[in-house]
Amino acid sequence: MSNAFLRVLMAPWWLIQLLTGAKSFVDNPLIGSRRLNALGLHTTRVALAQRMTERRRARLAATVPPADRMAFDRDGVVVIRDFLSPEQFAALRDQVVVFEGEARETVQGDTITRRIAVDPVAISAIPAIRAFRANARWRSLARYIASFNVEPLLYIQAILTQRRDATPDPQINLHADTFYPAMKAWLFLEDVSEATGPFNYVLGSHRLTPERLAWERQRSLTVRDGDCRLSARGSFRVDAGELATLGLPQPTSFAVPANTLVVADTYGFHARGLSAGRSTRLELWAYGRRNPFRPLVGFDLWSLPGIAERRITLRWRVRDMIASVVGQPWVRAGRKRPGDE
Repeated sequence: MSNAFLRVLMAPWWLIQLLTGAKSFVDNPLIGSRRLNALGLHTTRVALAQRMTERRRARLAATVPPADRMAFDRDGVVVIRDFLSPEQFAALRDQVVVFEGEARETVQGDTITRRIAVDPVAISAIPAIRAFRANARWRSLARYIASFNVEPLLYIQAILTQRRDATPDPQINLHADTFYPAMKAWLFLEDVSEATGPFNYVLGSHRLTPERLAWERQRSLTVRDGDCRLSARGSFRVDAGELATLGLPQPTSFAVPANTLVVADTYGFHARGLSAGRSTRLELWAYGRRNPFRPLVGFDLWSLPGIAERRITLRWRVRDMIASVVGQPWVRAGRKRPGDE
């Protein structure tokens, strides 16, 4: 099959992707087109996604405590210490630490990220996790930041850093996950110190300012020419030295005690802090991302009870089935406890 024929065959799919969260400048020649981006394709997608996010958030704003909403609108991240009651948190931490589940792992440089799905098996074995999942403050904040009234994906996650003889973790470089707002959250089950790779966030970088839009345009014209694979796939990296020209401060490091909840818009620039040595960071980790151009706030079948808690396992299995075509970064690691070496 000739390349020209293949491009004609794929053209409708590439065109449809412009109305989705597709972000790769190398996998879609329309998204990666220097000519189209010079005419404003990328910046139009960025601006439209922001406007639609603002409209959806406005419909969810009344559910969020005013202090949380003000903190997020100002900073792009909300940090809540002592999130669960001492009794709830102690039970949750003790049950998670000893839980042995089917783990998946991915390796990025010198860091292993291990995830265990919070699925029906995990929920049954960790009854204390129900208090977190049902917490009204968490539920409203996660939905407001994601801008959708849908159930986020929830994992038990461990970050194992400083593997020997490996390249640096690319996640220590400041970046935006994608071109549109999305939600990630961490409930830290252990104290996080500066030495164990804390979450870093550039406060206020979730806002689409004229400076940020100009930066997005310039990056869209040059990203395919650079040597950063992750930027070319739509997760733009930014140098700390560029922040001042964008009217932004240097990143804030969130070295926080256990039982701190952090919820962030990952369109804002963020990174994993550099660990001073071998360490393990244990947490509940949640993720909420939908098609940014979807006008509906809710009506998500995947959020229905009985389905929502099975989504992660289903996604992994589907990806396994098509791994020969699209790859599978999350490999089976067998049954493990979250903090196992």
